[in-house]
Amino acid sequence: MDRTEPRLIPSVEHGVATLVITHPAKRNAMTAAMWRSLPELLERLAADPAVRVLVLTGAGDTFCAGADISTLRESADEARGLAVAAEEALAAFPRPTLAAVRGYCVGGGSQLAAACDLRFAEEGASFGITPAKLGIVYASSSTRRLVSLVGPATAKHLLFSGELIGTERALRTGLVDEVLPPGGLDKRVEEYVRVLASRSQLTQAAAKEFAAGRTDRDAYWAGEARGSGDTGEGVAAFLERRAPRFTYTAKPTG
Repeated sequence: MDRTEPRLIPSVEHGVATLVITHPAKRNAMTAAMWRSLPELLERLAADPAVRVLVLTGAGDTFCAGADISTLRESADEARGLAVAAEEALAAFPRPTLAAVRGYCVGGGSQLAAACDLRFAEEGASFGITPAKLGIVYASSSTRRLVSLVGPATAKHLLFSGELIGTERALRTGLVDEVLPPGGLDKRVEEYVRVLASRSQLTQAAAKEFAAGRTDRDAYWAGEARGSGDTGEGVAAFLERRAPRFTYTAKPTG
């Protein structure tokens, strides 16, 4: 395979799945084929019990500069549908997800980052949501997700203007969770996802659903907790002063 071919590159190591957006010729812009492939890739990773955390990042010094408009000329509706389907698949991933951002995170790149549970960025990264520059209607689901992160005023600023903001404002408004100095992003992400991978997937999966606003699953998660063994293991490990060995595996849910 041509190493410069636009694609998403998955790998799994020590419980951490990493998905790298790779399109070096266009600052990792997402082609139609890349949008289409993302839900299938996520489904495969979700089915792998070895995967405890997912990291989404970009190749080189850019996260993702948006959609590759040259591959999406035929239909704006089709282009938006592909992006929304990929975004929703990422948001529904059953284990913790983290976007590791350096450089440009614009348009569809910001859409993907917002669909992750957490976002860590390197100083100097730039964020922008640019449909107003193209006359595109940003999807209602994407708009609501953005508002839930940054609030209505900042969401309107980003959507109305299409202007880019830096890491300082992104951190202040809640668009990112941590900002790292140049050269410090990879180490911090590695350390943090190692912590996430050691924690109970039972707790994480339930918290992810509840944080997303799900209100009809308390009984379900109570039953999962009773049958999982994670609670007993966590208490035993605490009393025995050892690291817990959690065995619950989070599954895609409806």
